[in-house]
Amino acid sequence: MSRSALVGNVAAMLQDAGFVVSDRIAIRPKSFDLAARRGEDLLLLKILGNIDAFDGVTGSEMRRLGSYLDATPLVVGLRTRDEDLKPGVVYFRHGVPVLNPDTAMDLFVEEVPPLIYAAPGGLYVSLDGDVLAEERQERGWSLGQLATELGVSRRTVSKYENGMNASIEVAIHLEELFDRPFSSPVDVLTGAEDVRDAEPTPEDPDVDPDDEHVLSVLTRAGFTVHPTARAPFKAVSEDAGRKKETNVLTGHSSFTRSAEKRAQIMSSLGEITRTRSVYFVEEQQKRESVDGTGIVSCEELAAIDDPDEIRDLIRERTRDPAES
Repeated sequence: MSRSALVGNVAAMLQDAGFVVSDRIAIRPKSFDLAARRGEDLLLLKILGNIDAFDGVTGSEMRRLGSYLDATPLVVGLRTRDEDLKPGVVYFRHGVPVLNPDTAMDLFVEEVPPLIYAAPGGLYVSLDGDVLAEERQERGWSLGQLATELGVSRRTVSKYENGMNASIEVAIHLEELFDRPFSSPVDVLTGAEDVRDAEPTPEDPDVDPDDEHVLSVLTRAGFTVHPTARAPFKAVSEDAGRKKETNVLTGHSSFTRSAEKRAQIMSSLGEITRTRSVYFVEEQQKRESVDGTGIVSCEELAAIDDPDEIRDLIRERTRDPAES
């Protein structure tokens, strides 16, 4: 299956599951291919045939964007270099959860979350330790008796009951012993933080020198500006001075046909992520917006000293996400 067809299939699956899906990001650079929202659940998706193509720079970018936009970064893929991805298993690449399409279908359409995650050494599950302890005590077994049944140490059983995860083999053995499951679902929509190593959000990349004159004006106006490395926009700008204001997807370049396409994609993403989007251009333009993305010339921006006037200009030119 081509990657284009795979992206189309995933988008259709998400729509069947009740998500509103953005236009496909068909320009480079792009750290993700689609954004999708269902209620308060927002996904940023990278879709790949071979997930080995998902590198650390892209992973860091997606995790940063997830933090700024309150979204879950997610990779949907078919295989690694060595094997197909198994259904029902959550993998991780550079801190981002990875699912195969069948697992994504189960999660989003059937609402059946995965129970297994892959980590160095094999496949694991999260055990409900409280329920395990209750079942063991009701049966009148000591920690040592259960340890003997499982072929592990008494200390390991104690750790299981206190929340340590277990191999899939141990989870199956426990289910056979007590005739009930003890596995807890992997919470993919919160980034599966309970089953991956805790990692701080990667630091922002350096500002592109070509964009510095624009982003510095926004910073002086009170925005907290987060530059991007591979997103279809140059920055996510947070209005630090106004808590009720939304984030602003921020672009910048000369106004070319490519820039117009980028502005259109930013508009589509803004609808899904509930953000405004503004594109700063080097030339004076008669157009004030492209599909809801505000168009502001760098000359206009530089001529404004009052931070409130800059905010007002952005609000006037951009589509209010509350109206999308």
